[in-house]
Amino acid sequence: MKTLIVIPERYESTRFPGKPLALLGEKPLVLWVCEAAEKVKSADEVIVATDDLRIKDVVEEAGFTAVMTSKKHISGTDRVSEVVFKRECEIVVNLQGDEPFMKPEIIDVLINRLSRDRSIQIATAAAETTSEQEAADPNTVKVVIDKNNYAMYFSRSAIPFYRDMSSEKRWLKHLGIYCMRKSFVGDFVKMAHSRLEDVERLEQLRILESGNDIYVEKVDYSGLGIDTPDDLKKAEEYISNR
Repeated sequence: MKTLIVIPERYESTRFPGKPLALLGEKPLVLWVCEAAEKVKSADEVIVATDDLRIKDVVEEAGFTAVMTSKKHISGTDRVSEVVFKRECEIVVNLQGDEPFMKPEIIDVLINRLSRDRSIQIATAAAETTSEQEAADPNTVKVVIDKNNYAMYFSRSAIPFYRDMSSEKRWLKHLGIYCMRKSFVGDFVKMAHSRLEDVERLEQLRILESGNDIYVEKVDYSGLGIDTPDDLKKAEEYISNR
């Protein structure tokens, strides 16, 4: 199955304007993500979808592929859709541009999951955390799953809520990656924006609220996503200590 990885990047992020071009170590954040994507064994092509020429220029100067997309897209998947509809592929990976430490093998696992199981239309990944600070952080999205590893709900709040304070506390933090069939990308962009999506500002809730399933692959991942300038400082500490 031909697989395409698309990294949606916009310059005017509400919480961190110019984030894709912010330096982490000696290179822009977007290039960290490109380099991780390039190492995915199951992928055939990697493309950065952006609305800003500055991002496009940096990506292309580093030897990667970038295409310009509309500034009107509301979500990352909407931006991805503009790219994939013009290309031949069967599986699409939407890799968020704020995941510089994403392991290529995690992406391979998701691609292989869809390749083996035709019943799954979209899959994502989550990693266990026991950190109450991460659980309380609204920039860290949490997910609860059922016994078959399908998402029940995503939230910026700490879910589940541990009423018994003596319980061992564990949460699943959602990682910024979606692996979808190309046909499902088309279905997604036709879905009406949902109430919960607007409340939490999480596009995946549009999928759940429309009655569709999201398979959640539990993975081992100790990296961090970058949503704010403070997260960038944490990432600098992370690579210094790694």
